Amino acid sequence: MRDLLQPRVLHQATLASLVSALACYPRISLWLARPEPIWYLETVLFLCGIVLWGFVFAWHTPYSSRPVFIFNPEPEAFIAATLLGIGAASACHWWLDPLLRPKLPEEYPADLEHWFAMMLFSLALNQLFVVFAAFDWLMRLLKRRWLAATLTALFGAGVLAMKLHALAMPISPSLWAMLLASRILAGFLAVWFYLRGGVILVWWWTFLLGTRHLFDWTGHA
Repeated sequence: MRDLLQPRVLHQATLASLVSALACYPRISLWLARPEPIWYLETVLFLCGIVLWGFVFAWHTPYSSRPVFIFNPEPEAFIAATLLGIGAASACHWWLDPLLRPKLPEEYPADLEHWFAMMLFSLALNQLFVVFAAFDWLMRLLKRRWLAATLTALFGAGVLAMKLHALAMPISPSLWAMLLASRILAGFLAVWFYLRGGVILVWWWTFLLGTRHLFDWTGHA
């Protein structure tokens, strides 16, 4: 707890959370069925983001010996993230998305405005919650990199499982298994990118993966 209350950590976490909350605004503003006013949801995201970013700035560097933001990643890591991002985007576009789009239509943007909002939301909050903060908290708790990485990947799969369980339309066991296996693999890759290239490399990989949605509607324009 002492690490989270350091002035440096609080200052960095507050600024990062403010940027994250602002980046989430387009997605929230397009959420027509939101249960609360925008100002309330943005405030909750901002306050929660301070805690999550606090985990990152307090514990990532001390326990990984790597900075949070690496602006010049190792060439091998950057090439791997690029190739794997393009490969994963292609695989999802051709095989997974046709199966998931009827069941999760809200996850697929209808136009450029929605794509931009969804991309910002994913970069600002999704990766922070399921990768950055989760891994750094587990590293602080367990102090074993391989165990923290495994539990981070399983945590991401658990979040996906809860979303799939809440679907009105059932999905087949084979699709369940494929989705969870893919999410676990993606979790391990995200942690590896995080350790080798920091937050920015994970964002780059996430951006490449998300660009596949552009072809869903531009091809029919």
